[in-house]
Amino acid sequence: MKIALVTPAGPGTRNGNRHTALRWAAFLRAAGHRVSVSTEDVSSGADLMLALHARRSHASVSSFPAGKPLLVALTGTDVYRDIRTSKQARESLELAHRLIVLQRKAAEELPARLRKKVRVVVQSSATRLRQRPVKNRFRVCVIGHLREEKDPLRTLLALEFIPEGLPLEVVHLGAALDPALVPRTSNSRYRWLGSVPHARALRWLASSHAMVISSRMEGGANVVCEALRIGVPVLASRIAGNIGLLGVRYPGYFPVGDERALAELLIRAASDRQLYRGLKEEIAKLRPIVAPQAEARALLSATSFTGSRGRPFSAAARRRAR
Repeated sequence: MKIALVTPAGPGTRNGNRHTALRWAAFLRAAGHRVSVSTEDVSSGADLMLALHARRSHASVSSFPAGKPLLVALTGTDVYRDIRTSKQARESLELAHRLIVLQRKAAEELPARLRKKVRVVVQSSATRLRQRPVKNRFRVCVIGHLREEKDPLRTLLALEFIPEGLPLEVVHLGAALDPALVPRTSNSRYRWLGSVPHARALRWLASSHAMVISSRMEGGANVVCEALRIGVPVLASRIAGNIGLLGVRYPGYFPVGDERALAELLIRAASDRQLYRGLKEEIAKLRPIVAPQAEARALLSATSFTGSRGRPFSAAARRRAR
């Protein structure tokens, strides 16, 4: 089958959507499909389209021929913002035969009548790296581009509430997509390294004792899945996108935008062996969900449209959605 995989993240970009698109293309090719990856596809001869991002890929979604299978994968901004504010995003939901979400709680944000379309595909990581944290200090890794949704400077702000005597350092990786968020600090315990190649980012992650994800919204962060794979405890903002991956009872949450609470959690993680051991145990339990084989199975199941008559979707219904 010829598959058009559309993502707004173009070649050379270092973000989760691009990594997801390339990984999914590899899974689909390994299953025998022919896959093209592009930022826009408005004249495709593909048998099936898989589009990442309901709003930003809307042009491709709306132009894809009725009667052919169409899947739309929802990002965090889709699920937790755009489907409420964007007519294009909502139209993409209606046109899609199936909707892919990256963690199980995302479906709760959709209208009940659309939830039957949903398939959950938890992202994976194939890295063979395992956690080997540096010695003599507690390293905290923050991986995320500098944009408002990521609340990228929350860990830097938390450092102001952590005693100087605690041997803790923060290493922040991510491009300055919003110049207003470029960190300006003389704090010697904080380093912002900007955008780095993916392999190097994973090495920094593996050398860390913990990773902080302070986002205000997430569809199911790729970097959380990578931390689970490597075995690095995650300290996460208590948002649905993180809870959908880590679980309701995960002990490493802090309130969104609360640097004091994050500082308290960091102090405990660095000094309370029982808490840290508990975080490690929870991460180990979750590791199987981010195995590449698990993601590949879920994706291939979501893209399979072979029913008893070979046509389990209605072209007429799709034309009505237009």
